[in-house]
Amino acid sequence: MNPPDSAAMIPVEVAYARPDRQVILTVSVPADATAQQAIERSGILAQFPEIDLSKNKIGIFSRLVPLTQSLQAQDRIEIYRALIADPKAARRERAARAEDE
Repeated sequence: MNPPDSAAMIPVEVAYARPDRQVILTVSVPADATAQQAIERSGILAQFPEIDLSKNKIGIFSRLVPLTQSLQAQDRIEIYRALIADPKAARRERAARAEDE
């Protein structure tokens, strides 16, 4: 006999990347789990101590979501690193250098 549906588990992925290393972990979570619960269950925080969920933004398939986001089976939760430089400022600097050449 199968357990009741309240114990249903769904598979999701948790992803994080640095310039030197990328990790995508598959984890099973309860069907009513949040993104934060999946991240914590994955063990990725132990592998990458620089991740601070109060500062790092997260997304599901490149769409920003809150830590409280409910999950669907097969979701990929992405943990984003902070930007080193403002993309608009970096683009302006590259354009200025190109004009000087």
